[in-house]
Amino acid sequence: MMALSASRGDAVRHFAARYAIFAVLLLVYGLAILVSEAFLEPSYLFNVLRQVAPIGIAAIGVTFVMILGGVDLSIGAVISLTSVLCAVQMNGDAGNLPWALVTACAAGTLIGTLNGLAAAFTRVSPFILTLGTGIAVLGLTQIYSGGTARGIVAPGFREFFNHRLFGSVPVLALAFLGLAAIGLIVQNTTLFGRRIYLIGSNRGAARLSGLPVARTIVLAYALSGFFGALAGIALLARSGVSNTLSGQGLEFQVLAAIVLGGTTFEGGRGGIAGTVAGVLVLVIAFNLVNISGLPYHMQLVVMGVIIILASAVHGGLNARSA
Repeated sequence: MMALSASRGDAVRHFAARYAIFAVLLLVYGLAILVSEAFLEPSYLFNVLRQVAPIGIAAIGVTFVMILGGVDLSIGAVISLTSVLCAVQMNGDAGNLPWALVTACAAGTLIGTLNGLAAAFTRVSPFILTLGTGIAVLGLTQIYSGGTARGIVAPGFREFFNHRLFGSVPVLALAFLGLAAIGLIVQNTTLFGRRIYLIGSNRGAARLSGLPVARTIVLAYALSGFFGALAGIALLARSGVSNTLSGQGLEFQVLAAIVLGGTTFEGGRGGIAGTVAGVLVLVIAFNLVNISGLPYHMQLVVMGVIIILASAVHGGLNARSA
């Protein structure tokens, strides 16, 4: 009887740990509604999705890496590089747009692949490895751009991604949701998706079981770089201006959203759905403190406290369910 009770208790804690972020999202959203009824407007909510699209798209790719037990601190630099690269390759000519998109995506994927090869075949910590990659990529971006904003977006590029379908749904918001749906399909229905959880839970056991550990690691980091490139393109579409430092600091927002969503640095836990919820918690909280009229430095304090509290609650539930 006691064993049955303990089993039920573990099941409840596991359920709470898995879905805690969605409870946090509802709580933050309810608080936002009390502060401003604007959060009840569908057009405002879709604009929130448009606002958060670059961070959300990047977070989808990094989630795969973190489920493996890795991390990608180079993602902010990848966003900066691919945003500038795309703008320069377009150079104001719509005819250059396909080449610009392919070049940006190829560059991001290449950087991710190099990260993956180093992570798979060296003993360097992923934190140090990807931090070093990020610094190097930032330097390459400065060299490529000459340290100034370069490139002109093609006519219609920004207009397309910011166009509102049915009068209220931005294409950029739909792109974010569509990529999140693809990420969920990859995570839940593919052999790669099953492998990253097995490797993240116990890499040694996965290797002894014959799983292609190195190949899976390289693919996960390549996906992170690819999604980072898509995030850079999304950021360029949202702002319309290339900036060599446009992605600086975004890696911390990406990691905060992923951890809020329940994906741990130890690996083997979490997923895309939680990451999307974590991204929404961050952006709603940011809009909430912004609407409240707090000075910018106080906004940072409030945002930091929200992240710490939410992560503490979620981490505590995860620990108890382990």
